[in-house]
Amino acid sequence: MKTYKTEFIRDGIYTKSIIHGIAIGCVVDGVPPRLPLSAADIQPYLDRRKPGQNRFVTQRREADEVEILSGTYEGHTTGTPIGLLIRNTDQRSKDYGEIANQFRPGHADYTYQEKYGIRDHRGGGRSSARETAMRVAAGAIADITLKHILGEAFCIRASVIQIGPHAIDPSRFCVDEIDNNPFFCGDAIAAQEWEAYLDDVRKSGSSAGAILEVVATGIPAGLGQPIYGKLDAEIASAMMGINAAKGVEIGSGFGLSSLPGTDAGDEMRAGADGPEFTSNHAGGILGGISTGQPITARIAIKPTSSILTPRTSIDREGNEVEVVTKGRHDPCVGIRGVPVVEAMMAIVLLDQMMRHQAQTTLF
Repeated sequence: MKTYKTEFIRDGIYTKSIIHGIAIGCVVDGVPPRLPLSAADIQPYLDRRKPGQNRFVTQRREADEVEILSGTYEGHTTGTPIGLLIRNTDQRSKDYGEIANQFRPGHADYTYQEKYGIRDHRGGGRSSARETAMRVAAGAIADITLKHILGEAFCIRASVIQIGPHAIDPSRFCVDEIDNNPFFCGDAIAAQEWEAYLDDVRKSGSSAGAILEVVATGIPAGLGQPIYGKLDAEIASAMMGINAAKGVEIGSGFGLSSLPGTDAGDEMRAGADGPEFTSNHAGGILGGISTGQPITARIAIKPTSSILTPRTSIDREGNEVEVVTKGRHDPCVGIRGVPVVEAMMAIVLLDQMMRHQAQTTLF
């Protein structure tokens, strides 16, 4: 009886990210063998995230062309670690010269310095969202694998549902609209309003936060563990591991606490192919285990701290300074976070899928 390795990228994705160096890369371990895979299969995922595509994101121009260094043979995975590489082509280190000894308010500059005693102010290590390109590349492998396992019913789709204080109208949401505007927004009217808002934010030298929503459909019931390895806990952990993420909700999230018990519980009715739920406040997960409903999560992304407006902070010697960050930065990092959120969801789901099969298909 066939079983899969019990872990995909859990503790198995290693990133080396130097945004103004030669390249970024990662190693993806635990990928099942004999999966058809080429760089061309991964590239479309990266193309949705790459910078410089419109005026609402950083104007840094990176092709983000992925190379597979190991782990495949004759167009198929071998079961050994897959090495991925993306070469930097438009790095500009001089933009960061003035903050070499200063700490940007709201940025991890200070905590990195306190923890390690050394800091690459250009964005070395994992102190830059540039490393999320490798998350998307690894997530592409997970998504492709899940499609082979689950078929056409499986889909992960994320979108931006709020930028700054401006939220979409849920009644106008249309999945087909997400790729028709620069914001990955399912509400065409909201997307038009965001254009004017972000133009003002960018011109003022500030930045805006966002809320992203991700929905995974076609997921069978039974994924996850009741205590350690809860599906919702691992999704939340993965999403909080994304740069600038400051909050995660599963299903109705915090709003669920204000509902009476008569409304909060998702009622079930007998259906032809199993239970039919009348609502999905639980976000497709109960007791850490998937119900078979769509899995839903929302992620709060803070405004980027790399802005032109002078802010008060300190330098490495403890002196008060005014910090101004020049260069090419996203006015709203949440926009390009959409493919990253999808990638992290895919990584968690495949990891859980393989652990589930390893545990439940032995006999």
